[in-house]
Amino acid sequence: MPETPAAHLFHLVDEAVWAEVVRDGRYAPASLATEGFVHCSYAHQVAGVAAARYAGVPDLVVVELDPAGLDVRDEDSYGAGVTYPHVYGPIPVSAAVAAHPLSDLLDGTVCAAVDR
Repeated sequence: MPETPAAHLFHLVDEAVWAEVVRDGRYAPASLATEGFVHCSYAHQVAGVAAARYAGVPDLVVVELDPAGLDVRDEDSYGAGVTYPHVYGPIPVSAAVAAHPLSDLLDGTVCAAVDR
């Protein structure tokens, strides 16, 4: 039976920070050092994460990631019965499929495009 391709992952980050990442070639946010992984979401989780963790934060982009080649683990960090994808290790810029303005997420453009 053919293997089903993994769903893309999404990560919210400040637009200026992501611009630096593009120049540097890899992304290693503070959570990688403090928690050992990079927090990500699946398409259906992004709006909830944006509302819960980033309400009112300006200039965010939603980076869409291809998980191929990344060490991704679905984990329930909060014991709430909901798992989120965590990336263990720095994320190479080459894994980024796109960086969408958060406003595209809010009007449904991003989720409509990837949540198929």
